[in-house]
Amino acid sequence: MLTIQLPHIVPQSASPLRLLIITYYWPPSGGPGVQRCLKWVKYLPSLGVEPTVITVDADQATYPVRDESLLREVPPGVRVIRTATLEPFGSYQKLTGRAVPHGGFANEGTPSLTQKAMRFVRGNLFIPDPRRGWNAYALAAVEKLLAQGEQFDAVLTSSPPHSTQLIGLALQKKHGLHWLADLRDPWTDIYYTKDLHRTAIAALLDAHYEQQVLRRADAVLVTSPETERLFRRKLPDLAKGKIVVLPNGYDEPDFLGESMPPSDCLRITHTGTISARYHIENLLRAVAECGRRYPAVPLRLRFVGQVDAGIREQVAAAGLAEATEFIAFVPHQESVAYLLSSSALLMAIPDVALNKGILPGKVFEYLAARKPVLCVGPAGCDADVVLRETGAGLALPYEGYDLMLSTLEDLAQRWQRSPNLDLPASPVVARYSRRGQAARLAELVRAGRAAKRG
Repeated sequence: MLTIQLPHIVPQSASPLRLLIITYYWPPSGGPGVQRCLKWVKYLPSLGVEPTVITVDADQATYPVRDESLLREVPPGVRVIRTATLEPFGSYQKLTGRAVPHGGFANEGTPSLTQKAMRFVRGNLFIPDPRRGWNAYALAAVEKLLAQGEQFDAVLTSSPPHSTQLIGLALQKKHGLHWLADLRDPWTDIYYTKDLHRTAIAALLDAHYEQQVLRRADAVLVTSPETERLFRRKLPDLAKGKIVVLPNGYDEPDFLGESMPPSDCLRITHTGTISARYHIENLLRAVAECGRRYPAVPLRLRFVGQVDAGIREQVAAAGLAEATEFIAFVPHQESVAYLLSSSALLMAIPDVALNKGILPGKVFEYLAARKPVLCVGPAGCDADVVLRETGAGLALPYEGYDLMLSTLEDLAQRWQRSPNLDLPASPVVARYSRRGQAARLAELVRAGRAAKRG
């Protein structure tokens, strides 16, 4: 046998990949929008990617909510560059006497005439959105880095606010940077667009920006399969593989705490923002009826976060006021503790057009908590698919009162046998870990380096 002795080759240590992340929402901003980039940055260094973050100065930013505790999750070695901004939300607060609007105006209830007027101004004078005033400052920060000779294998712009995508567009046009456009939500089709009262000209300009971003980005990251289908229906000629479905996820260390379902009641918890357009009134009726049918099972509801006045009215109308607890916004880790101290969890998809692609980040944290999930939303939506494949539940259509009631009765019967309704660990859930999602992002950055060298 002829043996060929190959020379021993010592592999050269590859230089770290370098990713520039541009995001408006960054700690101490709170809420779901900050989690995606924060968790990526948490794991990217261990995956061979050196991230640099450009964000807004927290003292000048207009965050709907703040969570100072998230600052502790930023790895100490990560460079974070904060810039000034120029936005109209300070004037909004002075004119209306109200807080900065949450996503979908969930904290505004029925808008006043002043609020309607401000929405019209926002929708027609600030396109794509009022935070576009940050763009010039963010671009200046990037130009300074490039002038100093810094190089990046890719730049990632994360939105909303979708005006952030125009930063990536400008950088690609001028410098040819490999650009990853991360769209956590749809753009012109987002469900609250109609509340902006846009003129035809404003709508056309916004659609023009959206199409430019979709066409010019090297890769478009979306959080759900339905959002990919939505964008492809608009631009069917987009290259295959250009749109990458990279869902949100859960961070395993956040769920190392012990699950402590209550033994004195069957407690159903909702975390995050919820407004009347989520249409949970039939579920509330079903909860009340289930309580009447199973008086030995104390049913309790708990809402943690921003709750629209309409939801509170629905709770009262269903006769559940005394069985319901409302808790204001809490730090993220405290929110997780509320999940772990529940019997079951409630989520809802807003009853709006094109809602099948709405896949809230909370669904993955709900899965990590291993509780049964009551999901009010359209059958066959992306959330429904995830819940079914993990065995955590299924979508309960808005008008599906009978299905809601039978599902609640099943929970009540199981609770009578054992108050611990926790689900067994599922290997499918592990696919949605934040570290796993960061690994997929690292591959996209590696493709950027390869494209530059090619």
